Amino acid sequence: MKKLLVCATLAVLLGAASSCKGKGSAGQAAPAETAPAASAPEAGEKTLYERLGKEEAIRAVVNQFIANVVADARINKFFADADMEPLKNHLVELIAQSAGGPQKYTGRDMKTVHAGMGITGADFDALVEDLVKALDQFKVADREKSDLLAILGPMKSDIVEK
Repeated sequence: MKKLLVCATLAVLLGAASSCKGKGSAGQAAPAETAPAASAPEAGEKTLYERLGKEEAIRAVVNQFIANVVADARINKFFADADMEPLKNHLVELIAQSAGGPQKYTGRDMKTVHAGMGITGADFDALVEDLVKALDQFKVADREKSDLLAILGPMKSDIVEK
């Protein structure tokens, strides 16, 4: 579980941070290979997006997550030049879209964004601690954490270089 959490978290956060460094949406490559969307729920069951609390709750977790990362000396170097508002918005878009919400991720694809960054497994580990703190602060249930991470986790191969 921790390994999956690490993968998903760094992929999302570093992808959004890299695509936001002093740039707007204009001129960015179209998003590609974003996280696969959550599978359709059984009849009468809520989507992961709904179970997470929709955009408002996702945004609250993302805001706390970013605050944790900025305060974390192990990994905040990756975000020193990031424009935080677009970063937060990209994270919300990616998580919401991946969880079955109506939002569309407008950032760049993970592989392109992370090329040459030298991201390590240790960077993932630090980031996952920051995400878990944010999720726990908002009392996100284990099922929702697990479902979200299962959707986002496959991005690891596009992120880690070392």
